[in-house]
Amino acid sequence: MERNSTTIEAADTTLFAGEAWFDPIEASIRGRVRGFIEPRGSPDIEELLEQELTAALGRSRSERVIGEPKGYRNGTRERRLLGSFGPVEIRVPRARMADADGSGTREWRSPALPRYARMTRQVEALIAGAYLAGTNTRRVKRALAALLGGAVGKDIVSRTWRKVRTDWDAWTRRDLAGEDVVRLILDGTVVRVQLDRKATSISLLVVLGVRRDGQKVLLSIKNMGGESEAAWRSVLDDLVARGLRTPKFLITDGVAGLERALAALWPDVPAQRCTVHKHRNLLAHAPDRLHDEVTADYTDMIYAETPKAVQDRRRAFLRKWRLRCPAVATSLEEAGDRLFAFLRLPPCQWRSARTTNAIERLHEMGYPGRPVCCGGFLAFAA
Repeated sequence: MERNSTTIEAADTTLFAGEAWFDPIEASIRGRVRGFIEPRGSPDIEELLEQELTAALGRSRSERVIGEPKGYRNGTRERRLLGSFGPVEIRVPRARMADADGSGTREWRSPALPRYARMTRQVEALIAGAYLAGTNTRRVKRALAALLGGAVGKDIVSRTWRKVRTDWDAWTRRDLAGEDVVRLILDGTVVRVQLDRKATSISLLVVLGVRRDGQKVLLSIKNMGGESEAAWRSVLDDLVARGLRTPKFLITDGVAGLERALAALWPDVPAQRCTVHKHRNLLAHAPDRLHDEVTADYTDMIYAETPKAVQDRRRAFLRKWRLRCPAVATSLEEAGDRLFAFLRLPPCQWRSARTTNAIERLHEMGYPGRPVCCGGFLAFAA
C-alpha cells in the first residue's frame, strides 16, 4: 500500500478550518431523516399521528360510519417540532371527539405529541443534562446550536429547566405506599457541582429500594450537609411520611450517624455492613506490604460458600491478624455480626446483599422515577 491508513496527513488535521466545517456524512444522514419526516413520506411522524387518530375514531379516512360516530376529522394544523435532527415542520391532524354522554364534543389530543410540546423528549433530556452539568443558559445555547440547527435559545433552555424542576419537585413528594420495597440500600455519595460559579464537592444522602421481585428503585436523594444522625433521620422520616413500609433488610456503609438513626427507627430490622467499605477500612489499618495478604484472607472469608465456612474463616482471620497486625483484627471486630447479616438470607441473595455498590452505580444511569436511575439528578439534588 502506498498510503498508511493509520497516519493522519496535514490536510486531515484542519478540522475547524474552511470547508472542514461541512461534514458530508452528517449532512447526508440529516437529509435522510428530514426526508423521512417530510409530508407524504413513508411511515413518519405525520403517519404516526394519523394512525393514532384512526384508532381513536375507529375508522380510516375513507371508511363509512356505522352507527354513532366517535368523532369527525377537522383538517390539520402546522406544528414546528425540534428534534435531535433539528427543527422540522409537520402537519398535525385535527378532530372533534364526541363526549361519552353525548353532551358535546372535545378536541382530540395526540398521545405521542402533547398539545404544547415543541421538542422531543430526547432534546429536553439533552438540554437538561447540559444545564445540570453546571452550564449556564448562554453556554447551553452555543453548545447545542450546531447539533440542533441553531434552534435553541435561552428561553427554550429556561423553559426546559423549569419543567425539569417541576418534575423533580413532584418526584421528591411522590407517594411510596404502593412500592413493594423489602430491602433498603443507604449510603452517602459525593458529586461535583458548580455553586456560585465554583466547582465543589458535596455529599448527598441516597436511599435505594429493592422490590420483592429484585428490581431496584431510587427512593430519595438529599443534600443534608453531611451524614449526621439528624440528617439521616430527616431522610428516613420523610420516606415514612410518604408511605414507605418497614423494610425487612438494610444495607449500609457503617457511618455512625446512619447506624444510630436506623437503630432508633427500625431497631428490629437486620442491617448489613457493606463488605466493600469494611475491606477499605482493613487496608487503612495495615501497612502496604500486607495489603495483598489481608485482601486474600478477607475475600476467602466473605465469599465462602456456606455460613459455617464463613464463620470458620472469620475466626481464623481474627486469630491470624491479632498476631500479624492487631489493628486489622480490631477493625474487623468493630463491625461485629452486622458484617455477616447477609448469612440470614438465601445464598442466592448474598451477592446483592453484601454491599452498597448499587448506589455508586447510580452515576451511570438515567433519572429518578424509573427502576434504577439517576446520573444528572444526583447533581440536581444539590
